Amino acid sequence: MAFWLDLMFGSDVGFMSMMVIIATALLISFYAGYFIYKVMKADPNGEASK
Repeated sequence: MAFWLDLMFGSDVGFMSMMVIIATALLISFYAGYFIYKVMKADPNGEASK
């Protein structure tokens, strides 16, 4: 555990790597949630709603 904490917060490169990984996971989660929301709200007949 001390190794990972030193890797994440001991250097700027490790910290920025973790920030990129976390930001990527958040973006993927947001887009997946938005996609599921749009699929659940979609009209089953395929007609565009106004």
